[in-house]
Amino acid sequence: ERKFNVDEVFELAEQIERNGGRFYRKVADQTKDPERVDLLLRLAAMEDEHEKIFVRLRAETAQAMESGSYIDPDNQAVLYLRAIADGHVFDSQGDPAELITGAQSMGDLLRRAIVLEKDSIVFYVGIKHAMPDTWDPDRIDAIIREEMKHVTTLTQELAALAESG
Repeated sequence: ERKFNVDEVFELAEQIERNGGRFYRKVADQTKDPERVDLLLRLAAMEDEHEKIFVRLRAETAQAMESGSYIDPDNQAVLYLRAIADGHVFDSQGDPAELITGAQSMGDLLRRAIVLEKDSIVFYVGIKHAMPDTWDPDRIDAIIREEMKHVTTLTQELAALAESG
């Protein structure tokens, strides 16, 4: 059994956000509607900001662990995050931008984006509950709320697309 490393979890969170930004930019490149392009690029920019937050959280968590303030008495948090990091909760290893072939409809791409956002929310809730009690969850909560707004926005876009087509 390999040793779990919280640093890996934050590295994975950073990768999820990088992938999200790439995905939205690639979809925007294939979109002709200027309003939809603007929306997709705004979503990509938010993913970029989330990545920066996770970079800072990774550094802070490493310091907390070195100081011994990280406690997980029944090991549940570590086991859950290990399952996520190993790709058992969702496929965290693949780059969703590579799945864009140009043949998918905008509806297919929006549905895929909704799944990616929901997967990231599950992951971030896991991170939040795995952190030590001394750790301030507000930044993760803010990211979770933004990702939930992304799901809402994408769902509204999907509904608008269905109405227009």
